[in-house]
Amino acid sequence: MNRSELLFDRPTELFASAPPEMRGHDRDDVRLIVSTPEGDTHHAFTELPWLLDPGDLLVVNESATLPASLPATGRLGEIRLYLSTRFTDDLWLAEPRWSPSRPGPLPLNINETLQIGEAKAVLLQQYPGIPRLWFVRFDTPAGLLTAKHGEPIHYSYAPAYPMSDYQTLFSRFPGSVEMPSAARPITPHVRDTLRERGIGIVGVILHTGVSSLEIEDNTVEHQALYPEVFKVPEATANAVNATHSRRGRVIAVGTTVVRALETAWTPKGVRACSGATGLYIHPGTSVHVIDGLLTGLHDPITSHLAMLSAIAGLARVKRAYTEAIRNRYLWHEFGDSHLLWRQIAN
Repeated sequence: MNRSELLFDRPTELFASAPPEMRGHDRDDVRLIVSTPEGDTHHAFTELPWLLDPGDLLVVNESATLPASLPATGRLGEIRLYLSTRFTDDLWLAEPRWSPSRPGPLPLNINETLQIGEAKAVLLQQYPGIPRLWFVRFDTPAGLLTAKHGEPIHYSYAPAYPMSDYQTLFSRFPGSVEMPSAARPITPHVRDTLRERGIGIVGVILHTGVSSLEIEDNTVEHQALYPEVFKVPEATANAVNATHSRRGRVIAVGTTVVRALETAWTPKGVRACSGATGLYIHPGTSVHVIDGLLTGLHDPITSHLAMLSAIAGLARVKRAYTEAIRNRYLWHEFGDSHLLWRQIAN
């Protein structure tokens, strides 16, 4: 697939610049577009329990969000350093940026030093195939730096809000640098209604890196991806396998959950496992575990959009996005939601 096939026009006024709560709504007061092979339908997010069947299973990401945007100074002046993937507490993959509104790659050099408060960070080398990401070594544990100097990662369309706005109902294990936002509209009321309807909820952990990468290679399938730390617990693997054995449906809440579950897949079913996954799901790959994906609305020419195309087919994704734009759905982590049912191969 050529990267240009993932391009679409979307007005910038459809970027959600604030959480629904700051727009006078509840967290679950967002819209939900549902895409099936037959077409797209529009709903309130609170209708989700009735759009699923008893015996279906939701899999959520239990990773909690860190204040992973650090102020840094160096040869280029004042910049931001967005943490991405933790290898040890003093060794991270990170994205140097001019500012939240100005990404890189920056003209930086190997062994260049950045100052973060009283601490130093040394740029070791760029990540292969993704020049805006660097391996960075800190002389102070990054956890201490984020606690003292960090703020939530954010971009030009929205300011930084309190950290609580970047957590979901299921946030239990700190480690994500950006919110696994697909579960954000699931409030206690929606969760309890799902359970009352006989719909299960289980968790995985995938600590998210910086936002979905814009695909830079002209061939979508050739894009490099960075690793993300994940864990699929035994109870979750068993629940997924049991759901499939009784012909129930497994719905991933977020693209992060898809990566974790598909990494854990074997021809005999999902296995409990943990580690770091570099799995890139694109139209040239198969999806084995999930039957549906509950997610947000994603940017053009990104790895998340490539994943959606693998799940449902590019034509159906573009049809849904055309419908969402026509109906003024809101994009990004504080925006509206999309339930996309998997394309079943003939």
